[in-house]
Amino acid sequence: MGPHAFRSRDTVDLALVVPLSGPAGMFGPSCEACADLAIGDINAAGGILDREVRLHPVDAGAPLPVIAAQIDRMVSLGQVDGVLGWHLSNARKVITPRTAHRVPYIYTTFYEGGENADGVYMVGETPEHQLFPALRWLRAEYGVRRWAVVGNDYVWPRETARATREFTLSAGLDVVGEIFLPLGGRDFGAALEMIRNSSAQGVLLFLVGADCAAFNRAFARSGLDERRLRLSMMIGEDVLYAGGPESTRGLFTASGYFESLVSTAGMDFGARYLREFGPAAPALNNIGESCYEGLLLFAALAQAARSLDLAAIERGAGLVSYGGPRGEVKVRGAHTTQPVYLAGADDLEFSVRAELSS
Repeated sequence: MGPHAFRSRDTVDLALVVPLSGPAGMFGPSCEACADLAIGDINAAGGILDREVRLHPVDAGAPLPVIAAQIDRMVSLGQVDGVLGWHLSNARKVITPRTAHRVPYIYTTFYEGGENADGVYMVGETPEHQLFPALRWLRAEYGVRRWAVVGNDYVWPRETARATREFTLSAGLDVVGEIFLPLGGRDFGAALEMIRNSSAQGVLLFLVGADCAAFNRAFARSGLDERRLRLSMMIGEDVLYAGGPESTRGLFTASGYFESLVSTAGMDFGARYLREFGPAAPALNNIGESCYEGLLLFAALAQAARSLDLAAIERGAGLVSYGGPRGEVKVRGAHTTQPVYLAGADDLEFSVRAELSS
């Protein structure tokens, strides 16, 4: 039964796959809030193809077979016209076979690179445009040439570490040690000892959400932050809050969006988020904001094609662009192009230091 077997609906229905549990669960509330803000904006402007848009949350923290079965069922029964959201790459790997050749799938934030499944569009940055320019900047500004890698043990950290080792061969940098830890684990002794006994001037953190916050606390307690910088990819202000201000010395990240970035589009988005959800709202961060971007991209793709049909969307995708909190974003193949910035932690917020060039 095809994905549009029950296309008598007068709405556009989308599966929003975000972590509502597990180590990445701390990002879920901001992802849902930003997606809700996007739906309000899209529907206020007439919806998609003159139809109201509705979201159907799927917990990306569930076991992978459960996620795969739920997406397959929703697509097969024609309950959704597309899938989007932020989740770990191991979840993406089980979703793509269920959406390929059937419905569009928007993956909303940075990842390890290399995705080429049919009908998948990537909003986020790849290492070539995010991580590698950040490493070059930290080498130029702080002289950091030797790095240790600490990551969770799944596809994104391992594949990103592999790409980083290849990059360092021609960049005047070295990876002098690496260790991968179970998702949800809290035994950081071996990782801290590896760093302490290495010549590393910096630590690359490929850790998820709550795991990253816990490691940062342990790193600071051990005194390793006195002489070593950290560059973390999967981090937002909520991770800083969870780690506490004493854990943020010498901590950097790179992203296409920061709430502190002074731009008209970004500041307007932050103000509207605050008005909509109030001062007790989930911390606004780059991962949550990416879900807003993903919905703008889906709307732009469907409007350009004048259709929800995947083949029609694929034919017209190369000409699609949209304006959002990150400025103008253009589709290039399966990926988008956008500015990327480097920021340093200033207690419990990020301060943008530079725009990176790849």
